[in-house]
Amino acid sequence: MITPASIQVGVSDRTIWVRVEGKGSFSNATGLKQFGKEMTNRGFRQFVIDLQRCTVMDSTFMGTLAGMSLRLRELGSGQISVVNLNDRNRDLLVGLGLDRFFNMGPVPEGPVMQQVLPSTNDDKHTRAETMLEAHEAVVAANPANEAKFKDVLEYLKQDLHLTH
Repeated sequence: MITPASIQVGVSDRTIWVRVEGKGSFSNATGLKQFGKEMTNRGFRQFVIDLQRCTVMDSTFMGTLAGMSLRLRELGSGQISVVNLNDRNRDLLVGLGLDRFFNMGPVPEGPVMQQVLPSTNDDKHTRAETMLEAHEAVVAANPANEAKFKDVLEYLKQDLHLTH
């Protein structure tokens, strides 16, 4: 049985906890991006991403995490910890060189999750923007990824140009 994907969030002290259930993908990346931006704007700088129940991540989802980490670096403080990774998700992050942007250390005790982020039925344009930003973050985080995602970036830029 396939578990529907969802993202649950909670707060403990000044740390935001995010638990990914099922697949971390382009379909739930926009909600995570918007939530991360809102929490960062509210002054939160510590994020824990719990992937214990995350079966796999696509490049848009990983790029969204990378974009959040790059934003914290721009602000000069904060950190994203990625915890409870299975071997596949660890290999995906390492393969794109994104592991150096996250603390992947021991698992701290987390709060009871307080809220499920709504699944966004974002329109094609919003989804394409999220995907483009995520893939640009993957390349910004590790320029060696440019060759891997050159065609994707070109397609998304063309798609966004056509939908304006």
